[in-house]
Amino acid sequence: MERVNVLGVEVSAINMPRAIETIGTWIERRQPNYVCVTPAHGVMDARDDPDLLAIFNKSGLTTPDGMSIVWLLKLRGRRDVAQVCGRDLMMAVCEASVARGWRHFLYGGVEGVAKDLAANLVRRFPGLSIVGTYSPPFRALTPEEDAEVVDLIQRSGADIVWVGISTPKQERFMAAHVGGIGAPVLMGVGAAFDFLSGRRAYAPRWIQRSGIEWLFRLATEPRRLWRRYARYPWFALLVLEQLARETMPRRGG
Repeated sequence: MERVNVLGVEVSAINMPRAIETIGTWIERRQPNYVCVTPAHGVMDARDDPDLLAIFNKSGLTTPDGMSIVWLLKLRGRRDVAQVCGRDLMMAVCEASVARGWRHFLYGGVEGVAKDLAANLVRRFPGLSIVGTYSPPFRALTPEEDAEVVDLIQRSGADIVWVGISTPKQERFMAAHVGGIGAPVLMGVGAAFDFLSGRRAYAPRWIQRSGIEWLFRLATEPRRLWRRYARYPWFALLVLEQLARETMPRRGG
C-alpha cells in the first residue's frame, strides 16, 4: 500500500473500500497486522516520540483520520484518498463482516462501554458475531493480567480485535500483541467506542466533512481536549514548511 510522508508519519493513501479489501485479505491469509487511524494530533505525538513513530510506520495501515490529512494527501496527488476515521471504519467493517463471518472482540472503554457498544452493533447489523469484550483498568496491566487478556482473546476465536484505549496507549498495545494474540487483525479506533456506544455525541455530518470536527469536540470537552488541539496551528505551520521544502527547486551540482 502506497504511503505518503506527513511530518515523518507514513500515512496510507487509502479509502474505505480499499481498507476493507486489505483487512479481508489479512483475515483470509491469517496474516498478523494492525491498523492505526491517524489525525493531526496523532502525527504530532509521533513526531515527539520516536518509539510511537516507529509503531505508526510499521503498521499494516496508517489511515488518514481527519480531513486535514486527507486534503494534504490530495494536494500531493493522491486523488482517490478519503477519510478513514475510527468510527466509520468500525461501522464499515462490521457491515462487511455479516456476510463474511468475521468475528470481533472489543477491548477498551470504561466499565460497561464495550458491552453497550456490542449491543448497538448487533442491533445495527443483525448476524454480526461479537465473541468477547474487555474493559481494561486505567493503568498498565500487570504481566498476569496481560496474559489473562491474551488467553481470553485467543479462546474467543476472534478475527479482529478493536482497541479503544486512546492514543498512544492503543498503538503500543497493538504493537506489543500483534501476531501473539490469536486474531490476525488489531485496529486502534480510540473514541469510536464512546461514539458508537452512545456515550458521546457525533458532530453533524457537515461539520465532519468541513474539517472542523475538532472544534466541535473541543467545545463539548474543553478541559480534556484543549491541550491536544492547541497544537493544531503548529501542525499546520510544520506541514507548510514540509510542502515548501518538497516543492523548492533543487540546485544542480
